Amino acid sequence: MKKRNFLLTGAAVVGGSWLLQFWRSPSTNTAIAVDTNSPDQFNQATKRYKIMKTEEEWKQILTPEQFKVLRKHGTERAFTSPLDKEYSKGNYNCAGCDLPLFTSDTKFNSHTGWPSFFAPIEGAIGTTVDNSLFMQRVEVHCSRCGGHLGHVFNDGPNPTGQRYCMNGVSLKFVPA
Repeated sequence: MKKRNFLLTGAAVVGGSWLLQFWRSPSTNTAIAVDTNSPDQFNQATKRYKIMKTEEEWKQILTPEQFKVLRKHGTERAFTSPLDKEYSKGNYNCAGCDLPLFTSDTKFNSHTGWPSFFAPIEGAIGTTVDNSLFMQRVEVHCSRCGGHLGHVFNDGPNPTGQRYCMNGVSLKFVPA
């Protein structure tokens, strides 16, 4: 076997085993309630929230993009949300259930293209582990309806050092 083929085979084996750990590990991402069309949907929910709706009910009150992000863990394109550059005084509420999540006092410009905050309102959010995209991240969701908001990273400013990188479409700005 040529040295080049040996190295390529070794890299493929190492890479394949690394990928396998993500495919075989049990999913810990149970934040969003299961929205099925079965009559027993609420008994199948992975977690109970104060606001529980069927997939069809969510589709009636959310735009298609909001539904994709809040209910299907989607991500809006960077630099497309007007909330990224919104710096007026007020609150940023969940677009799904109107729960206040962040205040304008905790917002900062992270230069990532998404609205970013260094701290949520106490009790407003929940987190789960997200193993998608071949990495481990901390997903942020609304504590009242379970809607997917974005992710939190440990590269934010003081005083918390955290960056809550939120999808603007999952938020609604309410001026003070």
